[in-house]
Amino acid sequence: MGASYYQFCPVAKAMELLDERWTLLLVRELVLGGQRFNDLRRGLPRMSPALLSKRLAQLVGAGLVEKSTVDGETRYVLTPAGHELRPIVEAIGVWGTRWIGELGDEDLDPKLLLWDMHRNVDHEALPDGRSVVQFRFEDVPRSLRDWWLVLTAREADVCDADPGFPVSVTVNTSLRRMTEIWRGDVTWTDALRSRTLSLEGPTALRRQVPGWFTLSMFAAVPRADAGRAVG
Repeated sequence: MGASYYQFCPVAKAMELLDERWTLLLVRELVLGGQRFNDLRRGLPRMSPALLSKRLAQLVGAGLVEKSTVDGETRYVLTPAGHELRPIVEAIGVWGTRWIGELGDEDLDPKLLLWDMHRNVDHEALPDGRSVVQFRFEDVPRSLRDWWLVLTAREADVCDADPGFPVSVTVNTSLRRMTEIWRGDVTWTDALRSRTLSLEGPTALRRQVPGWFTLSMFAAVPRADAGRAVG
């Protein structure tokens, strides 16, 4: 638990647990289905493993998360109390989408973007067999420039090194533009028309690839007028 506010108000009592750094984002990852320690780390790439362990222990101790072993592997699963936080996480996401302004460069993270995209693949839209989408971000350091998603009818894997399979489609764009597409700020079609994104590969696959991905759960949220946004 964090420091006490010494108020009987239930909002204050809840925030003694939830307003510590990273805690609510960890709950977000659990709400989105993350259960294994390494998967939670990939959804929170700038959170140290030690702090992640500490926050998980706090959530377990508070009764929001249950720790168990499945097939020899440790899993962290939300309890009924933890699941009741889903609408709170979603409401904060909706509010942030509608009212928070422009993203700073420091908010952009290819590792987090590809991790989000990999868990929002429409597997039924994929062609038979294995499909590999390479993303080449022109506006980041060379060591972070190339990423791959390896997609099948059942699985999606993120690779930061060449997986060695033939590439089906290469997406050339900036990290900012791909993030904007993912967030619903810009459509694939608009990015292609403005030439801020290009696709390389067979014509049929180039036409299909936008349909292989659903967007962020907040992409359809209406935005506030620029003059009314905060932050």
